[in-house]
Amino acid sequence: MRRAWWIASCLALLAAAGVLLQTVLGIRRQSYLDEARPADVILVLGAAEYRGRPSPVLKARLDHGLELYRRRLAPRILTTGGAGGDPVFTEAAVGRDFLRQRGVPAEAIIVEAEGESTLESAVAAAEIMRRMGLKSCVVVSDGYHVFRAKKILEARGLVVHGSPRPGGNSNPLRQWWLCLRQAAGYWLWRVGIGL
Repeated sequence: MRRAWWIASCLALLAAAGVLLQTVLGIRRQSYLDEARPADVILVLGAAEYRGRPSPVLKARLDHGLELYRRRLAPRILTTGGAGGDPVFTEAAVGRDFLRQRGVPAEAIIVEAEGESTLESAVAAAEIMRRMGLKSCVVVSDGYHVFRAKKILEARGLVVHGSPRPGGNSNPLRQWWLCLRQAAGYWLWRVGIGL
């Protein structure tokens, strides 16, 4: 009996590892895939801001979202991200200000400034889009991050196209580690544990 339990446990662990590996490979594939095409809105996921200025990662995401907007792929840009511990600024508001300084009209920018995680921001952005009658988006983030964000938004009934920001971390080991973390986050979300 004990041996059968041990074999079943090993098989279950191998199956779980196989599913996780398959997810990591899917995330890695998505991280290089630019699906940018016409949509209702360009959704730029937040990242750190420093006292009202975007971090290099957030700036790269905003620059990419701005380039897609200038290519007229969508008439609006939605910035996301809460305060992240900053008592004055939110990632979304910093994104809005950055875009306005570069000529995007205020009426073309939508702000979701409450989300403190990918899940919270994506769910809140999907709700804003639903209320505005927007059904499709191009989601902009770091390559390793696009897969999970897309899945969360698609689960809310949206048509989602991924467009990873150019550049990013060029260290291959770090990229695999980030993909593994996103895979774990994805599966935790799938079983109902939000991150």
